Amino acid sequence: MQDYQKEFIRFLTDANVLKFGDFTAKSGRKIPYFINAGEIKTGAQIARLGGFYARAYLEAFGRTPRVLFGPAYKGIPLSVAASVALAGEGLDVPFFFNRKEAKDHGEGGVFVGYTPRSGDEVVIVEDVVTAGTAIRESMELLSALDGVKVAGCLLLVDRGEKGKTDRSAVREIEQTYGFPVRAIVTVWDLLDYLSEDPANAEHVERIRAYLAVYGASD
Repeated sequence: MQDYQKEFIRFLTDANVLKFGDFTAKSGRKIPYFINAGEIKTGAQIARLGGFYARAYLEAFGRTPRVLFGPAYKGIPLSVAASVALAGEGLDVPFFFNRKEAKDHGEGGVFVGYTPRSGDEVVIVEDVVTAGTAIRESMELLSALDGVKVAGCLLLVDRGEKGKTDRSAVREIEQTYGFPVRAIVTVWDLLDYLSEDPANAEHVERIRAYLAVYGASD
């Protein structure tokens, strides 16, 4: 694990984005830890988070400009923050996001921000993938854009969980849609980091027990 990844996990815990307890994921699974990007509440926090996304973008896609898509609602500030941070790195990329309900007045439509054009390549900016449900919902929207290709997806954390098969949801998405999914850290990085402090022993044990049931084979 690189130093910036340890810094990122410290940031998640300090900002209360990484929580431990009993939660229900969008997939319906009962999970012992939760990544809630909605806990980002200040300008300084969202600026730092954007910086981590920007680093992940540059490592995954280099300096090739692509369009960022932030699925409503949490993906909206994430995509904006990533775009701002990339601009600070000298790479000016556009962004857009969706409404939960299509607007039937004014300019109308379901999307806000940049209007993707034929030939554009889009990167989805999300927080986590558990069973892949949210990404599939995004693909239903993006596949309707004529001539627009989804080039990848950026995540805060790869939870390393099974999707619809024994393979991870991330690998299933890559296989189904043909684009890479990259995360700033994985659940295994989280476990390595947490294991350094004996005070986290219970959290580590519960996450490992959960992964013994829902963890992917790849």
